[in-house]
Amino acid sequence: MRSLIIGLILGASSAQADIELRFIEGAPKDRFDLIATGPACNDAPLEVTIDLSGAQGGLIFDVTAAGQGVEVYQPFELVAGADLLQSATSLRDGDQVLTLSLRALPAGQVLSFTTDLDDTGGGREITVDGAEIAGASVIVTNGAATQTAEFGPDARAIIDQSDCLS
Repeated sequence: MRSLIIGLILGASSAQADIELRFIEGAPKDRFDLIATGPACNDAPLEVTIDLSGAQGGLIFDVTAAGQGVEVYQPFELVAGADLLQSATSLRDGDQVLTLSLRALPAGQVLSFTTDLDDTGGGREITVDGAEIAGASVIVTNGAATQTAEFGPDARAIIDQSDCLS
């Protein structure tokens, strides 16, 4: 019993330091929210890469009227966190990789952008659900450290940065 109580106390007081990337299906724009959910581990420049190549639905960025996308397209548009973003790779229609260079991502800060994702797997090509983005990855490079996480069926990818607290 004593070790259970100690475990609960230590577990409750241990800090979480994560970066979470959420995909939110929308019409006509899909949204990505990049959130620092823990203590300040990302106060220096970092790079975040979204790689759709492993996604179950064969996802692509649909950013122009011409190309592989279906019907509605949406270019990359930053909607929150402009002060955090240093640069983003230029997306072409059909691309599967987007890299964002950030000045920092302090605790509690959010960088959000919209664009359009389409699936190429032959399903409902203009909508993407959590199961279709499952398997896509997010890669965070912070100095010399690189960490990778995959999107789950809940359309979230979580980079565990608990080792930055030690």
